[in-house]
Amino acid sequence: MTERTPGEFETKVVRLEAIVRQLETGDVPLDEAVALFQEGKVLSAECEALLKSAQESVERAMNEQSKG
Repeated sequence: MTERTPGEFETKVVRLEAIVRQLETGDVPLDEAVALFQEGKVLSAECEALLKSAQESVERAMNEQSKG
């Protein structure tokens, strides 16, 4: 499991929300909108990976508790 920095997930979510707000305004030039969309896709995948890692950690802890 890779180490993550404290607040990494939350920081990514805040940036993702900012991107969504920018894109929703409709005032973003097309090339910038495409770049923002791509950044958002990357952030979304990273958040999903962080959530999956957290879920696996919780499941391991629960399994260890039930065995001991």
